[in-house]
Amino acid sequence: MGYSSMIQDITTSFQAGGVWMIAIAIALALSLAFSLERFLRLFFQYNLDGASFMFEVQKYILANDLDGAIRLCNGAGKAALPKVIKSGLQRASRDETQIQNAIDAASLEMIPKLERRLSYLGLIANIAVLLGLLGTVTGLIKSFAAIALADPAQRQAILAAGISEAMNATAFGLITAIFTMIVHSILTNKANKILEEIDEFGVKLLDLLSARKYRQSGSKAE
Repeated sequence: MGYSSMIQDITTSFQAGGVWMIAIAIALALSLAFSLERFLRLFFQYNLDGASFMFEVQKYILANDLDGAIRLCNGAGKAALPKVIKSGLQRASRDETQIQNAIDAASLEMIPKLERRLSYLGLIANIAVLLGLLGTVTGLIKSFAAIALADPAQRQAILAAGISEAMNATAFGLITAIFTMIVHSILTNKANKILEEIDEFGVKLLDLLSARKYRQSGSKAE
């Protein structure tokens, strides 16, 4: 009963909010679609436990099994960090500059994939606020314009309807904006965390490969 009553209240408020409520609803639908897509990408497809993954890579490198480390990267699906690590491993026999260039190139390739559509969420939040304010202004204009021409007995009802339209538009616009801004912040922080892990473990990979070369050169010298 409580749930159906809440749905009915939301529907009534939406209908009372005027024509701009449709635009706000479209903004909310886009926000939900982009948020869901980015959430699935950043928290599942591109994400993995970087420390555990790098520990496994380190064991392969210390065992001088680069092919095993590359297979580990291939088995990680579309996760971002393994793709960058794989680029460095494939150039393990070259000098440090070439390995670093490969890691940097792979990192730069991942940045737009991680940050894709995040800027749209910030834009949607701003648009939702403006649409709510626009609904407020048009509702008040409509209300005062009708009062000037209405019968004195009807003025109170007309004014109440106009203010209701203005306030509902503002409320729905702010709700959409607040939701979108919170999700935008969460997703941006997650994307930044993945990029930070890529930078951190990219440096660690370079150090491991350099140490491996040093051991190999020492063995040959003996």
